[in-house]
Amino acid sequence: MKFILAKKEGMTRVFGEDGRARAGTILLADPIVVTQVKTKEGKDKYSAIQVGMGSRKAKNVGKAVLGHTKGVGYEKIREFRLPTSSTEVMAGEVGGKIDASIFAVGEVVRVSGITKGKGFAGGVKRHGFHGGPRTHGQKHSEREPGAIGGSGGRAGGRVAKGIRMAGRMGGDKVTVENLKVLAVDAKNGKIIVSGAVPGPRGTILEITSVPAMKHGRTA
Repeated sequence: MKFILAKKEGMTRVFGEDGRARAGTILLADPIVVTQVKTKEGKDKYSAIQVGMGSRKAKNVGKAVLGHTKGVGYEKIREFRLPTSSTEVMAGEVGGKIDASIFAVGEVVRVSGITKGKGFAGGVKRHGFHGGPRTHGQKHSEREPGAIGGSGGRAGGRVAKGIRMAGRMGGDKVTVENLKVLAVDAKNGKIIVSGAVPGPRGTILEITSVPAMKHGRTA
C-alpha cells in the first residue's frame, strides 16, 4: 500500500502515447514526514502510519500535538490504516519522508477529500427532486419538495429521521476510485491523475494505491 497527502492545484490535459488527450488534475505532493508508526502488537492494537504535512508556527499548534510531534508544527496530520493482509505495505519509520516518487505512471489510485461547500440548497438542487406540477391550479410549487410528514404506519405521524429535505449542501468527504496516474514530476513534487477529484483548489487530498485485485489487474 502506497499513500501520500497532496494539495489540489487545478486541472489540465495530458497527451498519451496514442496521441489522445486525457483530462487530469494536478496535485502538489510535497514530502510528508512519518510522525508515528502503530503496530498490531503494540499498545494501539492495529497497524497504521501517521504522517505530517506542511508546516505551522509552533504558537498556533496545541501543546499536546507539539509534544507528540517533538516540537514540530505540521499543517495537517493524517493517519493511514495498513491492511494486515496486504504484501505491498510501504515500510515507514518515524522521521522518514515520503514523496511523489513512490507513484509511477500507469498506477491506479483512489483520492479522498472534502467536496466544495455550496451553502443552503433546496431539495431540487440537493437531492434531484423533480418539483411540483406547473399546471392544474398550482402556482408556486415548481421547486417544492412535497409532503414530508409520515403516515401513521410509516413514521407514526412525525417526520421520519433521515428524510431528504433542504439543507446545507457539500462539505462531505468523498472518495473517487480507480483514477490512473498520468504523470509524475518527482523533482517538483507534482502528480497528475486522470479525471476530477473532490474539492476546490488548495484542498488537501489523500492519495492511496489500489490493490491489483481491486481494479481487475494482475500483479
